[in-house]
Amino acid sequence: MERSKMAEAESLETAAEHERILREIESTDTACIGPTLRSVYDGEEHGRFMEKLETRIRNHDREIEKMCNFHYQGFVDSITELLKVRGEAQKLKNQVTDTNRKLQHEGKELVIAMEELKQCRLQQRNISATVDKLMLCLPVLEMYSKLRDQMKTKRHYPALKTLEHLEHTYLPQVSHYRFCKVMVDNIPKLREEIKDVSMSDLKDFLESIRKHSDKIGETAMKQAQQQRNLDNIVLQQPRIGSKRKSKKDAYTIFDTEIESTSPKSEQDSGILDVEDEEDDDEVPGAQDLVDFSPVYRCLHIYSVLGARETFENYYRKQRRKQARLVLQPPSNMHETLDGYRKYFNQIVGFFVVEDHILHTTQGLVNRAYIDELWEMALSKTIAALRTHSSYCSDPNLVLDLKNLIVLFADTLQVYGFPVNQLFDMLLEIRDQYSETLLKKWAGIFRNILDSDNYSPIPVTSEEMYKKVTGQFPFQDTELEKQPFPKKFPFSEFVPKVYNQIKEFIYACLKFSEDLHLSSTEIDDMIRKSTNLLLTRTLSNSLQNVIKRKNIGLTELVQIIINTTHLEKSCKYLEEFITKITNVLPETVHTTKLYGTTTFKDARHAAEEEIYTNLNQKIDQFLQLADYDWMTGDSGNKASDYLVDLIAFLRSTFAVFTHLPGKVAQTACMSACKHLATSLMQLLLEAEVRQLTLGALQQFNLDVRECEQFARSGPVPGFQEDTLQLAFIDLRQLLDLFIQWDWSTYLADYGQPNCKYLRVNPVTALTLLEKISREMKDTSRKNNVFAQFRKNERDKQKLIDTVARQLRGLISSHHS
Repeated sequence: MERSKMAEAESLETAAEHERILREIESTDTACIGPTLRSVYDGEEHGRFMEKLETRIRNHDREIEKMCNFHYQGFVDSITELLKVRGEAQKLKNQVTDTNRKLQHEGKELVIAMEELKQCRLQQRNISATVDKLMLCLPVLEMYSKLRDQMKTKRHYPALKTLEHLEHTYLPQVSHYRFCKVMVDNIPKLREEIKDVSMSDLKDFLESIRKHSDKIGETAMKQAQQQRNLDNIVLQQPRIGSKRKSKKDAYTIFDTEIESTSPKSEQDSGILDVEDEEDDDEVPGAQDLVDFSPVYRCLHIYSVLGARETFENYYRKQRRKQARLVLQPPSNMHETLDGYRKYFNQIVGFFVVEDHILHTTQGLVNRAYIDELWEMALSKTIAALRTHSSYCSDPNLVLDLKNLIVLFADTLQVYGFPVNQLFDMLLEIRDQYSETLLKKWAGIFRNILDSDNYSPIPVTSEEMYKKVTGQFPFQDTELEKQPFPKKFPFSEFVPKVYNQIKEFIYACLKFSEDLHLSSTEIDDMIRKSTNLLLTRTLSNSLQNVIKRKNIGLTELVQIIINTTHLEKSCKYLEEFITKITNVLPETVHTTKLYGTTTFKDARHAAEEEIYTNLNQKIDQFLQLADYDWMTGDSGNKASDYLVDLIAFLRSTFAVFTHLPGKVAQTACMSACKHLATSLMQLLLEAEVRQLTLGALQQFNLDVRECEQFARSGPVPGFQEDTLQLAFIDLRQLLDLFIQWDWSTYLADYGQPNCKYLRVNPVTALTLLEKISREMKDTSRKNNVFAQFRKNERDKQKLIDTVARQLRGLISSHHS
């Protein structure tokens, strides 16, 4: 029981609390009910609270429904009455508005009628007077207004016509008005203003064409280049008319359209030479850069004002000044091609404008004036080109300059200017171009010769073989049959030099293009330049290589082989020139190439250098000779220095296998003769005052070694014992002394079949005296054995006897 009572008590407390919360929610603002609701959810009876809340909501809904049902009928009746009142009020408003409008309308018409009646009577009096005055003044004002509009739009020539009508036709009719007097006073000022403005326009035009001459000339030269390209394209097709663009076409390029607003009198004045049948497809040119209408307008205006002569003199004077400025080249023009191009563009632009003025005006400039200017320009241009082109050292720049001068001449020739002097000057530049080419190719040849290894070109495949034969015309069936790897007989500088000669010919041909020269003249020019290249440039390069101090025999041998093959290729160079010029070598006065002579001279120089070089090497070995002229016993072998010398000669002549036979034989014979002569000089040297027979025996061994070398045939082609003849003098001399065969020598001396025919008595006496001196010194030293002294005395007597006989032979020979 107690528990049930406690539950009821708690239920009542909860119900009271929920009631308080509901009252608080009903009386509190919605934004502030958060704490109230939190107290509900903080407790444990929120379910009961929700039931309580639902019950309270249903009660309020029933109360609201009762209240609405009670007041609804009264509300509906009020709204109905209000709608009736609004309709009546609107009707009253409309009636008042209509009444006011009708009243205002009836009163306004009355007022307007009264005012119109008043104004009408006033206007009738003024109109009649005003119309009479305006009929006189209105045409004058219209013409003056037209005049001001024409002045404003810079239509000065129509303005002059309007001013003339105003002055002579309209102003005299209303001269008593003040504004007319002002107009009359302004007419001279207007004429001067028109004159000054047109002159200002002319000055602007002159300044414009001075600035645009470069662009005008560039355009004209481009069009000439395009025309020349078209001519080249149709070169093999039949042509009608001139090869070059007609003058009419050239003129129409620079014609300008005169504005359609110009008066008819200006178009029909005869000053403009308008082409009515221009091609619609023609591309406009320099007329887009310069408007010629200021010249025409100014000419018309000055003609109307009676000052045409003044205008012509002024125009020609100013254009002469501009011509002098245009013809003055910049100081650095020779440095780049653009300097020449700008100079030519300005000149072309100047004369294109003058030619256009000549053919579109009547008498502003005439042919005599144009010719005078052109003669001055031609002389100054040629002088400038001669001066500046002389500074050009680059053949490519000279070639580009030539092409530019040709284009310059062709462009001006289109406009009727004579340009023969320019082409004559190009022939002068051609010589300068040849000199610059020769200088350039001198450096090319020098680099080729300096970088060459002077060894035969090795090839390891068919592709490499064909590459070399494609660069140089070479045919050798034996070499073709050999297996790879194999070698060409010449070194790399042969195909390089051959190709550079062809490149030089091409370079010469490029300069001759477009010079209007015949094929024969071009052929002659190329051949002469090529001859200079061969005989002067290439020849000097080869000679410098041959004369170098450090050049060896192997290099000299290779040079001889190379020049031999280059000499054979000269006929192919002849064929090459014939092919590119289409001039047969059989043609009269055709210059022949001197390449054969050049390569022969180089080869002969190399041969002489080989001979000299060999002799120098022999002298170097001989300087190592150290003979003991006082030795009593001779060795059993040749001297070491001579063995080394013979080995050197054998290895050297082995390299000569590819040389022409006569060259190798001559070199070998020259070396042997020089060796024999040097050995003879060594034996007869004045410093050697004494020598023994033992030393002579050692010397004989050395000579035998030389003879053995000669018999071995170091170079093929010698007849039997021919090479040994180089040592015959030494051999007979040595045999005479070693065999001591004086009786035979003295008995047979002078006979054709003498055994010692090559022994000169003077030489024999000199050598005998050296032996005699040695024997005398020896006899003085040896005092031991008397019989020895007796033998020596007998031998000494024999020597003295032979010496006397030799002196007798010498004296009888001289007598």
